[in-house]
Amino acid sequence: MSVKALFQLEGKVALVTGGSRGLGLQVAEALGEMGCRVAITARKEAELDVAAQHLRSQGIDVLAVPCNLAQFDSIPGLVGRVLEHFGEIDVLVNNAGATWGAPAEDYPDEAWHKVMDLNINAVFYLSREVGRRSMIPRRAGKIINVASAAGLRGTAKGVSTIAYNTSKAAAINFTRALACEWGRYNINVNAICPGYFSSRMADAQIQRMGQSLLDRIPLERVGGEEDLKGIAVLLASEASRHITGQAILVDGGASVSA
Repeated sequence: MSVKALFQLEGKVALVTGGSRGLGLQVAEALGEMGCRVAITARKEAELDVAAQHLRSQGIDVLAVPCNLAQFDSIPGLVGRVLEHFGEIDVLVNNAGATWGAPAEDYPDEAWHKVMDLNINAVFYLSREVGRRSMIPRRAGKIINVASAAGLRGTAKGVSTIAYNTSKAAAINFTRALACEWGRYNINVNAICPGYFSSRMADAQIQRMGQSLLDRIPLERVGGEEDLKGIAVLLASEASRHITGQAILVDGGASVSA
């Protein structure tokens, strides 16, 4: 197989959660450009419709399915809708996520559960549903979990995001454990760990940290609109056929900076 063929995704079907904006929309664009038919889901229907229109303007075959993944009983219906429309799911991108800032000693119970429910519980339930209804029967699939560099460390001084960091650490080890279990089905499971990327969730913190943040990043910038596309295509394609259980940092080098 040629190198170009290894990266091609023509005719594949990808389901991207949190696909209406930010990193999810960036990944949907990348997979669609490489030939995927793309299903995107998010909680807010109006934002989802705008994203779908944007993707269609790029010539991408897209299905938009509103869904609140924190309502776990909605997950089988989401998967069923995608399978009914496209017939299969080749690539699952677990991107939807939430955060909440509060000191650990004052952290509200509802905030802890909100973050954990979306960032790790929904990831398990959706992966299980897609696995047993599409990937395992066909003995093929790619699962990409969007974790975070925050899942590999604590927090910076003055940052209180204990649930987010904990949930992303869980997502990384979930990736490793599921890769071990589902390798026998020819399913690759990997995680992308972004550092600071400009997004609605992260922009306030990026602005607050200012130059001190950039000083810790060897490439001297935060992630942008093109910076997750390459790794997403790699992990969704046959080019990553012998890569599984990995957590790949995309952080401008911040994790290796002194």
